[in-house]
Amino acid sequence: MTKTLDTATGQVRKVACITTLSMILGLVLGAAAGLAGPKAFAQSSNSPSNSSSTSQTQNQSTAPGTAPMSEETAAALAPYTGPKYDNRWDLYGGLMFMNGQAGQNIPVRFNMGGAEGMLAYWLNGRFALASDFRFAAGTTPVISPFYNRVTIMEYLFTGGVEYRALRNRYVAVNFLGLGGGGYGIFNHAVENYPGGSPVSACTAQEQPGQVGSLHLYCNHLAPYAAAGSSFDFNQSKDFAIRLQPMLSMDHFGTNTKYFFSISLGVDWRFGHRR
Repeated sequence: MTKTLDTATGQVRKVACITTLSMILGLVLGAAAGLAGPKAFAQSSNSPSNSSSTSQTQNQSTAPGTAPMSEETAAALAPYTGPKYDNRWDLYGGLMFMNGQAGQNIPVRFNMGGAEGMLAYWLNGRFALASDFRFAAGTTPVISPFYNRVTIMEYLFTGGVEYRALRNRYVAVNFLGLGGGGYGIFNHAVENYPGGSPVSACTAQEQPGQVGSLHLYCNHLAPYAAAGSSFDFNQSKDFAIRLQPMLSMDHFGTNTKYFFSISLGVDWRFGHRR
């Protein structure tokens, strides 16, 4: 009887121990699951967002049309800000170089420097009426025991037609034909000779007491014409740097003589042509 009770008591103890261990193991596993649960949930909730962000970043770097735009492309796509050539007026002013001849029988030509101003009225996008004024001065050699070189001055007044042959945002090319007159002053040195000049500027103006002349032209107005082109290098829609070479012709003597001139200056476009 006593042996049977001992056996039953031992079995109860074993069951109690197993039950206790099971409860302890269950509590440990439950605590571990509780700690890991929020972290796993956060990872699972963040995973689609991260995946989407990564995918979007990859798509942005590889999708067509999303590459950074170069400066050249941006400049090409920028709104047009160059000249439209719809101006009514052109006003040009510049410095000029030209050559000439001061007398019919003087065998050498002389160089002059001066200034040029031109005003053009545009009838349309191609044709304009132009008026031009030039002043130039220089010295010419003469054969005389009293003078080495003398000063010559010319005032040139012309008008004509201007034709615009080429135009774009960078440059415009125009052709010009001008005609008018030129007034030459050839006796400046003689008139300002200290105590009176012993010679005259031209034979027709020789005064009593003078011994000959310098064989220059006499002061007078003579026909003058010029033809050439202008090259306008645009700096903005209203302003351009102009280079204007011309072939010029005058008739101060007994025949027409041909010379070269060139000017460099600034052209201003203003007024809107409707």
